[in-house]
Amino acid sequence: MATAETSLTSEALLQWILTSLDSEKAEEITQIDLRGRSEIADYMVICSGRSTRQVTSLADKLTARLKEEFGRACKVEGKGAGDWVLIDTGDVIIHVFRPEVREFYQLEKMWLPGTAESADKG
Repeated sequence: MATAETSLTSEALLQWILTSLDSEKAEEITQIDLRGRSEIADYMVICSGRSTRQVTSLADKLTARLKEEFGRACKVEGKGAGDWVLIDTGDVIIHVFRPEVREFYQLEKMWLPGTAESADKG
């Protein structure tokens, strides 16, 4: 049964997203705290998939679960190409990249004055 979206804090949503991405074998999962630095979201999550197929699959599964668990419809961009998918949940923005594309854009460097935390446990 879907939980009321209003009762979900951005911190709880972030943890749920990190756990979900980890369980689906996303690689190099990084979280960035945007609170007080940007009004676009409270957190940003950046991760990689090994192929265009995995990038698309990670995005599909995450958005389907967010809709099912929390009734949260996300804005999704870039899924057609499978190189970089942006998922906007409102409180958390998720970027799923192929490794080469992630290296090219280096989003972590743009947001990183020492505030990014690795969430990858292995």
